[in-house]
Amino acid sequence: MNKQVFILLACLAMTVSSVAQEIVELPISKSNEYPTWKGEEKEYFSEIWQTKVVTNVSKPTMEVFRPDPALSNGTSVVICPGGGLYAHSIDSEGNDVAKWLNQKGVTAFVLKYRLVPTEGDGVKQLNIDGLKVQENASKMLPFSVEDALNAIEHVRTNANGFGINPDRVGLMGFSAGGAVTMGATFGAEEKNKPNFIAPVYAWMKIVPTSEVPTDAPPAFIVCASDDPLMLAPASVQLYSDWLSKGKIAELHMYAKGGHGFGMRKQNLPSDTWIERFDEWLTVMGWMK
Repeated sequence: MNKQVFILLACLAMTVSSVAQEIVELPISKSNEYPTWKGEEKEYFSEIWQTKVVTNVSKPTMEVFRPDPALSNGTSVVICPGGGLYAHSIDSEGNDVAKWLNQKGVTAFVLKYRLVPTEGDGVKQLNIDGLKVQENASKMLPFSVEDALNAIEHVRTNANGFGINPDRVGLMGFSAGGAVTMGATFGAEEKNKPNFIAPVYAWMKIVPTSEVPTDAPPAFIVCASDDPLMLAPASVQLYSDWLSKGKIAELHMYAKGGHGFGMRKQNLPSDTWIERFDEWLTVMGWMK
């Protein structure tokens, strides 16, 4: 093998290694299977949302995003992207969030929880019939919540392998992912309880009414007052509920930002919400 070919192969190997995904498959235990999936999970660029999405998820998985070992602080976050439980906005509310947190030393896990079965363009189906969407999402939520709880349990059980602290496992969710986050918070047991939560413009309308847990984790809550889906009042209520029970909560309510801003840049103060999250984690002592 000549020197040039050797160097080329070495470069290719390093490139493949650098983009290799670390995927964890999660178990499924619910027997009352409401969904009937047809076809395979799909990943594509949505012209409607102008971003990459994943739809028709029937087998829950999560991708591991590890920080530089020199930066790692032992804190981790399981991230639940939004998308009405019909899709995952996998970049703006998933992968991009994970990569940003990695720069701060946080280990991140982007969860693909189970979604409402769809064929064709799942995002397009989401925009057809609002009442049907809410009905399907409400029926789907328990399965998605199970996936989030299993994700937390897996992360905590395998903390040593991930190089994290089992007492610093957070759960973050956007929109429908926020509903998954809150459903998991209300239904958690000791083994899968998040140590802190971050519901971001959470879709609380599909979350069954529940009392604030006696051991409720600290909450970092984000939304925009001009959210066109009218999610702001529920975020304020969530904050008030936490305070009324003497629990730790922080609320960031932006005048403008709309819905689904995630990691999108709109040249608005809401662009910096994740910096506020970093500050909150620091104040809470989870970034040491």
